[in-house]
Amino acid sequence: MREEVQSSTVQPGGITPDTASCPDTATQESGLSQQKGSVEQISLHCSEGTLDWLYPKGALHLTLSPRLPSVAVGPGGSSSGLITTCVKPSEQFHGAQLYLEKDGVLELLVGDRLESSPPPRVRCFSRLPGEKVALFLQATPHQDISRRIASFRYELRGDWSARMSLDSNSISSEDACRPCNNTEILMAVCTSDFVVRGNIRSVEEDESLRAAVIKVKSTRVFRQKYAIFNSNSRLPGWGEIRTLLQCGVKPGPGSFLFTGRIHFGEAWLGCAPRYRDFQRTYALAKAAQQIPCELPVD
Repeated sequence: MREEVQSSTVQPGGITPDTASCPDTATQESGLSQQKGSVEQISLHCSEGTLDWLYPKGALHLTLSPRLPSVAVGPGGSSSGLITTCVKPSEQFHGAQLYLEKDGVLELLVGDRLESSPPPRVRCFSRLPGEKVALFLQATPHQDISRRIASFRYELRGDWSARMSLDSNSISSEDACRPCNNTEILMAVCTSDFVVRGNIRSVEEDESLRAAVIKVKSTRVFRQKYAIFNSNSRLPGWGEIRTLLQCGVKPGPGSFLFTGRIHFGEAWLGCAPRYRDFQRTYALAKAAQQIPCELPVD
């Protein structure tokens, strides 16, 4: 469902991790009601959503104020407090430029696209609690604005690590691809959007995302926030998990415990130890009463 928003404070659609109060709607704005050179102020209160700006004219100043948990817990169990925002422009993003506004300085995230331009990339950035960050959407001059729509999806999370980011320019291969240590593995089991035991059947490339797509045959789904794997509990099923190309994932024998986050409707890999290694790590931590949560391990 889409609706015309008249108020200066809007709540675009999505699922907020700590509350169900966000309505399942997208935000739709129209430049036809704006004066040339005007700036409309909009507050985005949900942690996920979509903004469609029809016939862009003037500018939109988007304040990010999601309802997130007060403490962001990282994969190592530490409280970093960082809030990560990612934006994913539509392939038909036209008629405007999207900027990050931080400490009064504008940084271009997405430029106005030509019809022949390659698909725009996902862009991510992080901020500390209390740090003033906003998005600034500015229309670009065109004689004919009738066919122009500046549309993008956004997500804000307080529990992403660098390895979850699609915007690989901001992280190193070493950080994104290194194996998780035992503490990170145990935390990932408790905090990930999906926890699945399975085997790697094949690995393909997704050139548009510069990602590797891991085809997984699941043998047990411990938990999944969304139906990424078409199976329940112990019934075999199939699913796809993405990770950065430079991590060099290859198909091979063995059972793994896959964990990670759902990012714009797709599963992205977090920690993925061999299952027998996870069993040993979990058993030792449980014996020492140092497990952050229970998991029905075979």
